Amino acid sequence: MSEPDSQKTGDSNIMTQKAIFYHAGCPVCVAAENNITEIIDRARVDLEIVHLGDTPQRIDEAAAAGVNSVPALVIDGSALHINHGAALSDLR
Repeated sequence: MSEPDSQKTGDSNIMTQKAIFYHAGCPVCVAAENNITEIIDRARVDLEIVHLGDTPQRIDEAAAAGVNSVPALVIDGSALHINHGAALSDLR
């Protein structure tokens, strides 16, 4: 993962970091996506949503980031597995 970017806003520095939420579109994944998008502070986190069913070419990228199953959030180089919707091997 890349280092957080510092963006100057007025007199304060806001650190932004990149996060990627991988999912497969199943009900478990969609529910997790809804919760994640509600709680992530978009002023601090650049969140990308990746639907692996629509973009299967990114499955290897997810695996390289440590994702074993979806839904999962990759942030700061760590894959956080949220419940278990589908194994990556099931998506291939």
